[in-house]
Amino acid sequence: MSNEEVFGALQRQWGPLLMLGVLLIVLGIVGLGMAVFLTLVSVTFYGIMLVVGGGGQLVQSFTGAGWRAKLWHLLIALLYVAGGIIVIRNPVLASRLLTLLLASAITGVGIFRIAMALQMKGTRGWFLLLLGGFIALGLGIWMFVNIATLSFVIIGLFISIELIANGWTAITVALAAKAASRA
Repeated sequence: MSNEEVFGALQRQWGPLLMLGVLLIVLGIVGLGMAVFLTLVSVTFYGIMLVVGGGGQLVQSFTGAGWRAKLWHLLIALLYVAGGIIVIRNPVLASRLLTLLLASAITGVGIFRIAMALQMKGTRGWFLLLLGGFIALGLGIWMFVNIATLSFVIIGLFISIELIANGWTAITVALAAKAASRA
């Protein structure tokens, strides 16, 4: 595959992507410094989205005359609105519950990876899979043990880390496109 097929116009216009990457990294670093605020804002925004989405679904549920599943649609809308209101009224509790859910998922992934690695024992790379499983399991357990403090920062921390990783990716692609344009 040629550079033109891989990068297209990005070979000539890599600068804006590079700037975007730098901006994302800066935003991620700023987010790391205000992870508690970012967590509470993110959770509150999630609650607002639930209320708006549920409200729209609630309104829509009264327009479908003759629809057999109308009652279920209405109940789902009410759950969205109620859940959103709970999240907005108590974002600390919501972030704790989301952190608990995340810790459960990571713990489960760790257990499944360990089981998969043991099933693949003796094949190439099975030990790295086992190691990854123990790392995920340890991270999940660590999150459970520290849930009281982590729930205030984990969501903001993950958002910040994702911004930094996304910025790094954008910079890498931009520089690769720049190098391809010279080739």
